Amino acid sequence: MSANILIVEDEEKLARFVELELLHEGYKVSKCGNGRDAYEEAVRTQYDLILLDIMLPGLSGIEVLRRLMKERPTPVILLTARDAVMDKVAGLDAGAVDYVTKPFAIEELLARIRVALKLHPQSDGRIPSPEEDPDEVLRWGSLTLDVPRHRVMMSGHEISLTNREFLMLKTLLENQDIVLSRDTLLEKVCGYDYVGETNVVDVYIRYLRSKIDDVFGVKMIQTVRGVGYVIRTSEGEA
Repeated sequence: MSANILIVEDEEKLARFVELELLHEGYKVSKCGNGRDAYEEAVRTQYDLILLDIMLPGLSGIEVLRRLMKERPTPVILLTARDAVMDKVAGLDAGAVDYVTKPFAIEELLARIRVALKLHPQSDGRIPSPEEDPDEVLRWGSLTLDVPRHRVMMSGHEISLTNREFLMLKTLLENQDIVLSRDTLLEKVCGYDYVGETNVVDVYIRYLRSKIDDVFGVKMIQTVRGVGYVIRTSEGEA
């Protein structure tokens, strides 16, 4: 089944170019030219991936992304002419899975789309209950990570995580008592063709610790010097 992709871009020529390339690759494609229409369309329709420009009329791409993550978490690749580091960080922290700077080679965009679809497969929009698929709820002590609902709870309190923070925690919980290297975590969270420093892993670990360890007084994620990170099963036992 072909992936369904939404292009959100106010430059009509660029949007049409990307649309034609995606259609040629066999994807289903829809387009929106402003932020408000894009948000409404993304909430109304289940898309497998959204290509989202940051500079949009109506609502900015970042605002669309923030609202969408609360309503219908969907893999989003940001498209923008802005290449400042803080813009990239803001987009990733808001929940984007990747970031492509204009002008870009269509081959690069297509490769990133393939990686995003592989790492973030979408369902038909129906959220299964834990009874239907109990393996999709991961636990550590009083913390639960509900994969289908993209929800993390601890001691009755919901923990708000960005998409990459969620994937980082999910990967560690799936491999409890196994020390994962930064390279392994980077591949799981950012994709095998990610180009950048592995210290981005340390940044997301720090974010997770600030939202979990510091708030609830636990030591969930342990550092193994010279190797990587691990969540120990014994630490979560009552």
